[in-house]
Amino acid sequence: ADGSLADAPTGEPRQIRGISPRISGTERRRLMDLGFLPGTTVVKEYTGASGDPIAFLVRGSLMALRRSQAQHILVGTISEAGPEPAGQPIAGGAS
Repeated sequence: ADGSLADAPTGEPRQIRGISPRISGTERRRLMDLGFLPGTTVVKEYTGASGDPIAFLVRGSLMALRRSQAQHILVGTISEAGPEPAGQPIAGGAS
């Protein structure tokens, strides 16, 4: 089911669908620079006792976000076509 990254179940891979238009400018750019891009597989690994921060495995790196940031990243279950496996870069170019 689609929803926010903040609400994704721990340990279950999700595919990023997009970033809410409410996030813009430098904050949006930072999330994208960290690897939170549409099509990327992400796994919620840990949530702090108070709900903040939340740690996610993204392209082989563990990234911590505030709940307020993760709520603006839209995710869904992994499509049958499948994105790249968690932690792996997207293959590109012709062989």
